Amino acid sequence: MRATSFLVPVFWLSSAVFALHAAPAEKPAPTDLPSKVVVETITSKTEREKYLRNVVRVTATAQPYDFARPWSKRAPVSRKAIGTIIDGNRILVTAEVVANATYIELESPDGEQKLPARVECVDYEADLALLKPDSEDFFKTRSGLSFATPGVGDTLSVLQLEQNGNPLLSRGQMTTAEVVRYPIDDSSFLVGRLNVPLQVRESTQSLPLFKDGQLAGIMLRYDPQSGLLDFIPTAVVEHFLKDAVKSPYEGFPRMGCSFAVTRDPQLRRYLKLNGSNGGVLITQTLKDGPAEKGGLRKGDVLLEIAGKAIDSDGNYRDETYGRISLGHLVCTKHFEGEKVKVRLIREGKEMELEVPVARRHPEQYLSAPYIIDQAPSYYVLGGLVLQELSRQYLKEFGADWPRKAPLELVNLDRTQGEADNGALKRVVVLSRVLPSDLTVGYEDLRHLVLKAINGQTINGLSDVPEALKKATDGVHRIDLTGDPSVLFLDAKAVEMAGPALQRSYGLPALSRLP
Repeated sequence: MRATSFLVPVFWLSSAVFALHAAPAEKPAPTDLPSKVVVETITSKTEREKYLRNVVRVTATAQPYDFARPWSKRAPVSRKAIGTIIDGNRILVTAEVVANATYIELESPDGEQKLPARVECVDYEADLALLKPDSEDFFKTRSGLSFATPGVGDTLSVLQLEQNGNPLLSRGQMTTAEVVRYPIDDSSFLVGRLNVPLQVRESTQSLPLFKDGQLAGIMLRYDPQSGLLDFIPTAVVEHFLKDAVKSPYEGFPRMGCSFAVTRDPQLRRYLKLNGSNGGVLITQTLKDGPAEKGGLRKGDVLLEIAGKAIDSDGNYRDETYGRISLGHLVCTKHFEGEKVKVRLIREGKEMELEVPVARRHPEQYLSAPYIIDQAPSYYVLGGLVLQELSRQYLKEFGADWPRKAPLELVNLDRTQGEADNGALKRVVVLSRVLPSDLTVGYEDLRHLVLKAINGQTINGLSDVPEALKKATDGVHRIDLTGDPSVLFLDAKAVEMAGPALQRSYGLPALSRLP
């Protein structure tokens, strides 16, 4: 996402927009929150049992796919975490723990009980998952936790387990609450933060946080150098749990538009906004998206959502958390299919609309924001490896992928084809070339966008087989963006080379289509 001084040119109004371009949430001055951190090993039997009967150890074995070689998987990895038992005999963990999991095992804190488990519901955008053990007997001596609402200034306890199963509490004060990015880069939700000492160990994932013995949140990430811990507050958790009982799972909704902040005095004069009415400028609406269906237009000035005034930075005043991004108001306080009342200014006149909210599913993106728990698609054409563009594909360039990956692909991923704004489709990329007799001279080609095969526009890998039926004079023509712009392959030779390519490169198949 790239911006001018005040424009937010993104395609989907999500809390990620607000996290990047809205003013941060109000934060108390350091003198308001004196440092108060405590580490305590619980020795009281009653206290120990109170915490231990509501948590389990979770071990997940995962084997993600290798997006540089989409026909193969990476080496298995093991993740250890703490799961929190909630009502309904379900276990709450962060979604990162179970991503691409092939086996999940639960273990009681004392190590006496072990049992396989399965994922009952997962939301990788909100980074939350529910596990279900294979047997209900696992919960005979356990009860579900009730929830507390954490607020800035509250003292919270983070629970860890020592090797012998003893609970260890680290206490600190919650210092901020704001809408920031979650592990899936395109999703941003409410996050709480506190400064707290933790013993970094193999199971320092998905740690539960407590307020007065009630669950206040789940750890999202921890920086051992600064001692700062970010956590998913119960406001997000409870939304997830309400959706988790529905089939199919609906998830967190959005409005489907982008906006520009209106702090610039010249812009405010142009929009005829006075100093007190705040508001943000709608710069784009998703074609056939919720905002468009609800009547919002490019150029509208959004003043109020669900009775909450929106300031010039895109924030509102929340009863619990103070001044935070309206992303929390839209996606966490509302559910799929609901309509939200908005007040706006259009061409100098105030008006009200009812705008539906809906989730944008990963398959609706030009470049998938994540591909987890499923194999990536690919097509090997005479040694040319074709793949659909995705965020996972770009992350093969490393942590600094926005700078190291090809600029054209990064722009397609970030803007989602805003300029086109046409029918949704997927971008197909010539990702690499497997050397063969057919690809002599093409071996160095990498990361080029595929435009057409034999004159047929390619809007996804599923278009490739049909396009290959249209060879002219026994030759396939492949059109690319970049240099070279055209490749030619002998159609008969491509067909005959398939078995040899499979043997030489250990391919289980020449294609895996969506």
